[in-house]
Amino acid sequence: MAAMSYSDPEASAAVAANLDEAVGFALPTRSARGRLVRLGPLLDDVLSAHDYPAPIARILSEALTLTALLGAMLKDAGGQLTMQAQTEAGIVDLLVCDYKAGELRGYVRFDKERLAEAAGLPTLASLFGKGYLAITFDQAVTKERYQGIVPLEGDSLADAAQHFFSQSEQIPSLVRLAVNDTGHIAGGILLQHLPEGEEGRERLHTRLDHPEWEHVRILAETIRANELFDQELPLENLLWRLFHEEEEVRVLSAVPLRKGCRCSFEYVRDVIGRFGADERADMVDEDGFISVDCEFCSRVFPIKMSDFGDPA
Repeated sequence: MAAMSYSDPEASAAVAANLDEAVGFALPTRSARGRLVRLGPLLDDVLSAHDYPAPIARILSEALTLTALLGAMLKDAGGQLTMQAQTEAGIVDLLVCDYKAGELRGYVRFDKERLAEAAGLPTLASLFGKGYLAITFDQAVTKERYQGIVPLEGDSLADAAQHFFSQSEQIPSLVRLAVNDTGHIAGGILLQHLPEGEEGRERLHTRLDHPEWEHVRILAETIRANELFDQELPLENLLWRLFHEEEEVRVLSAVPLRKGCRCSFEYVRDVIGRFGADERADMVDEDGFISVDCEFCSRVFPIKMSDFGDPA
C-alpha cells in the first residue's frame, strides 16, 4: 500500500467516518506502527445471523474488531488469520473469528442458562473462566503457519491481546477496543514498537521501557472509547488528535472490510463426499437429507444422497 505524509484533517471538510475499514499508519521517527479499525454494517450482518444476548453480541463485536486489527497486518493478500478463545468453566466455551482478504466472520458458543443466572454485566473472567487465546497466521504464498497461544488473562479482550504480543511475539503493543451502547458500532487501535536494525543487532522491540515506545504509548493511551466508535469522527482525524505533534505520521491506504463466510453448497457437498458411502448413510436424517449447519452464518445445507450417486 502506498504511504503518504500526514496533514491536519481537522481543517478540511468532513469525510466518511471509515465504517468497515482498517487504516494503517506509521510513526517513522518513533519506530512505531499501528492500525485503526471501525466496524458498523459488517457487525449488523454478522450479528443478524444469530440471536445473541447483549453481553455475547458485545464480546463478539470486540473480537471481530480485534481480528480486523490483526488481519489487516497480513502482508500476504491471500493469508488468513484465525483467533480462537477456548475455555473451561466459563459461560462462553468457544469463540472463533477469522480474517481473509478483508472478509470477517465469527461466532460464539455459550451456555444460555448460566448467562441468564449471571448478575449484572459479566466480566471477562466470568464469561470465559479459565482458558487460552490462540492466534494463527496462515501465509498463502509460503504455506507457512504460525500459531501463538497464551492464557486468557486480563480484564478485557484487549488486555488478553496485549498479553499475547508481550509473551508470544515479544513486541511491545497497545490494544484498545470499544463498542457503543447498541453493540453494533465498534472500534479499535493497535500500536506496536518496531524492531530496529538489521538481523544480529540489538532487538530494541523487546525493551518495554524504550523511550520512543513510552512516548507513543502515552499518547495513544489518551484515546477515549467514544472516539473509537464515533461515526462522526473520521479515523484520520483521530490520528491527528493523537499524534499531530509528531514529526511525521504516514497513513496507509484504507482496507475495506466486509462480512464473509466461505460456506457454500458445493463446499459442503465436497466435504461430505470425502466420507465413505456407509458413513454418509449413517448421517441421513428422517427426511432423507444430510443436513449441515454453518456456525458462522447459521445457514443449513441439506444434501441428498443422490448428490453423491448413492442410492436414496
